[in-house]
Amino acid sequence: MTLDLAPAGCTPGPATRAIDPALAVGVATTLKALADPLRVRILSLISASPQGESCVCDMTELGDVSQPTVSHHLKVLRDAGVLTSERRGTWVWYRITERSRPAVTALLDSFAPAALDGAHGEPRGGLLDVDDVLTRLATELATQHPGLPRELVTAVTRESYAALARTATVSTHLVSLTERFARQRLADLGRDRAASRPQVLFVCVANAGRSQLAAALVAHYAGDRVVARSAGSTPAAQLHPSVRAVLDDLEIAPEAFPKPLTDDAVRAADVVITMGCGDVCPIVPGVRYLDWQVGDPALASVEGVEAIRADIDARVRELLSTLVPDLSIPTTPGSTTS
Repeated sequence: MTLDLAPAGCTPGPATRAIDPALAVGVATTLKALADPLRVRILSLISASPQGESCVCDMTELGDVSQPTVSHHLKVLRDAGVLTSERRGTWVWYRITERSRPAVTALLDSFAPAALDGAHGEPRGGLLDVDDVLTRLATELATQHPGLPRELVTAVTRESYAALARTATVSTHLVSLTERFARQRLADLGRDRAASRPQVLFVCVANAGRSQLAAALVAHYAGDRVVARSAGSTPAAQLHPSVRAVLDDLEIAPEAFPKPLTDDAVRAADVVITMGCGDVCPIVPGVRYLDWQVGDPALASVEGVEAIRADIDARVRELLSTLVPDLSIPTTPGSTTS
């Protein structure tokens, strides 16, 4: 006997709304290839690279695993069509395929768990948890900025999280960074230019080297007399190691992380200084624009980084002499006033 399981009033017909069976097999195969923590971390590492590729030699640092194990996981991703590889000398470099990049971006942006700092509780995973945390953060920021519409504060908070998530690795403390980035943006939106300290915005491509160093030197010399911001037209996932070492010397490192360029940062600035990023900044009346042609620390040797630091240091000194003429700046680069 055949049972008719169709509900009353239902007219059986072809499942035209369902995905094609062959396509469903392909999607399921790709999802199966992605369903491993190490593979997700590998994809986040490659996705966050400014060059869009990573060497297999860098991936063994992702966990306590051997290079053969990493190679196995890379083979799974390559066989699934997610990665492509190219051998250069003794090492193999991997990139995310063009057809898979939108899916990988969606995976990392939407499903990667945010690691929360102590201010927001223990790390929790899942999109719903992140949504709840962002709602609480937006409420907190709205009470601290009563002059701004609550809807605007909420939008800035969520946009800040999404912008940082595009380049963050899975282990990045996205929520704590979002809070700092959102606070900066809200301060820029509420700035009264006539009653505020001079504000400078440094912009480069990755916001991982030149612009970070310039902003750190301004803060080092001027203290709270000048507000120094930095941003990137295509921000990296983290600072360049050579620049991080310089910032450690200046004791600025805890506040430094790559951030995307926003219109509100440009509008709030008195001076916008581009550093090798091309014509990416919107033109705002009343804002002074400069372009500093300085080297990229990411491409320089140790000696080259020191030369770049010296070049930026001299330019920062000259800039501060126009913004705060009475500021006493030491003659020795990198030193502090007595």
